[in-house]
Amino acid sequence: MPTVLGFEGSANKIGVGVVRDGAVLANPRRTYVTPPGTGFLPGDTARHHRAVILDLLQEALTEAGLTSQDIDCIAYTKGIAGRLAIEEHTWSLARSEWPAALCYHHYTTTPTPPFTSLTFPSSVFPSVCRILTPIYIPLGPGMGAPLVSVAVVARTVAQLWNKPLLGVNHCIGHIEMGRLITGATSPTVLYVSGGNTQVIAYSEHRYRIFGETIDIAVGNCLDRFARVLKISNDPSPGYNIEQMAKRGKKLVELPYTVKGMDVSFSGILSFIEDVAQRMLATGECTPEDLCFSLQETVFAMLVEITERAMAHCGSQEALIVGGVGCNLRLQEMMETMCQERGARLFATDERFCIDNGAMIAQAGWEMFRAGHRTPLSDSGITQRYRTDEVEVTWRD
Repeated sequence: MPTVLGFEGSANKIGVGVVRDGAVLANPRRTYVTPPGTGFLPGDTARHHRAVILDLLQEALTEAGLTSQDIDCIAYTKGIAGRLAIEEHTWSLARSEWPAALCYHHYTTTPTPPFTSLTFPSSVFPSVCRILTPIYIPLGPGMGAPLVSVAVVARTVAQLWNKPLLGVNHCIGHIEMGRLITGATSPTVLYVSGGNTQVIAYSEHRYRIFGETIDIAVGNCLDRFARVLKISNDPSPGYNIEQMAKRGKKLVELPYTVKGMDVSFSGILSFIEDVAQRMLATGECTPEDLCFSLQETVFAMLVEITERAMAHCGSQEALIVGGVGCNLRLQEMMETMCQERGARLFATDERFCIDNGAMIAQAGWEMFRAGHRTPLSDSGITQRYRTDEVEVTWRD
């Protein structure tokens, strides 16, 4: 009965989850919320994650009723392409100094941790802390700072507790959690979030990508439009757009951009950003109409490419994962398509669609049972870790 602890912090959500043999024992999460009209910057997001991650760790253990001795493996989101060097340092620290040292990371070779007076749960770690200093030379875009912050803690916890470490592909975490919660066996997967948009199906030990965005993700399109209308980011801009769209009555024609099996959202966003204020000022439409129109257009594009992938694969199951997947209008449109094909739709609610620690723990649980381990020397992160790079040895 392996028990896996999972850390997720690739964007503005940070979570720590515990999974044992298909049961989610704990899944606490925090969200970094910024003012209306703004997004979240990597540095600010990383500072938020560092401030709460140890409390989340303790909360997860308490909720699960476990101690460090009960954990068999530590999983984390591995998901900055570049060279990685690891320097190991040992300090004997007063307990009030441990959290800052634990969460400390830098981009030079001088290990001088910024100690603070934060309170640390004495039940979790011993009195001597071995600190790993990651040194990254990033080669690609993405939320590198939050990923690094969480990876540092995961590596340190694994060493302090003497547990094996597993780096998990973020998308595969979503897929495996969706399969666990819904019971879908071999679905065509629509993966939609703030950073990713892909249509995926499993074949020969890989999650194969049949179609994807060629520019920005659908969630990013919705989030950035929310900034135009100064829509609140609490609890999320996508959720608030969904609520406003329910009150929309007029469909504004927007560009519809499907290119074979791929989609493009940047032109739609540019168009609606350009016309929104003029149309609102002249009374041609309401903010609710624009939210409704944007949702209907981009979701129709997603349904189209998902149906095409299902036809190609002969699939009778569709699974929606990722943060945008908890949008009820998207689920309704996908359900209609599936019914017309005689297929079945699987979806989850915000507990498991939105980024969470349990999804990383679940994928880690599958990998752990299949014999996967991540050596410390390879325990960095990558912002270009594609779904189809992972060999899925735990499925037939």
